[in-house]
Amino acid sequence: MFTGIVEETGFIKSFDGKKLVIECAKVLENTQIGDSIAIDGCCQTVTLMTPNSFQTDVSTETLRITKGFKAGKRVNLERALTPQTRMGGHIVQGHVDGTAKYLGDMTFAVSTELDRYIVYKGSITVNGVSLTVSKNQNNTFRVAIIPHTFENTNLKDLKAGDLVNIETDILGRYVEKFLSTKNNNITESFLKENGFM
Repeated sequence: MFTGIVEETGFIKSFDGKKLVIECAKVLENTQIGDSIAIDGCCQTVTLMTPNSFQTDVSTETLRITKGFKAGKRVNLERALTPQTRMGGHIVQGHVDGTAKYLGDMTFAVSTELDRYIVYKGSITVNGVSLTVSKNQNNTFRVAIIPHTFENTNLKDLKAGDLVNIETDILGRYVEKFLSTKNNNITESFLKENGFM
């Protein structure tokens, strides 16, 4: 689990299609082999460490869903939550749902499949950064971003047409799954009676 609050940016030192090596500093502090680090929002397990880098083994599913693991690219990094971590941002799993295309001005285009989980003023993770949706219509969304976040993440590197990793808010997916099962007792009248509508 993560918060979407990026701790530092690092650089992809190498990627051979399976093994990914990241150059960094801060996220190596107190990190051990087997720990999780989110790389542009994608949860990866540390398999090897040096004084200034770590390595992960990238799964076939990660390669299918994400884009952009290229040597030299700046990536957002965050270590997994601990019980002592402040819960800034929002609950992030590090399980990327897919990609979105950057249109400029912090606006992104997404598939209809992903768009249904994006809501105005809801949370979304873009390249591992927890952000608030400030506009959502016609399979596009815009995010609100403060200067500190912009300057300290790889979002400042984006150019129109770039693909970014997206993780939608997990709560919406769980609600959809629960409501789609046949034996649930949630009805519109139940929601109204209990103050949800």
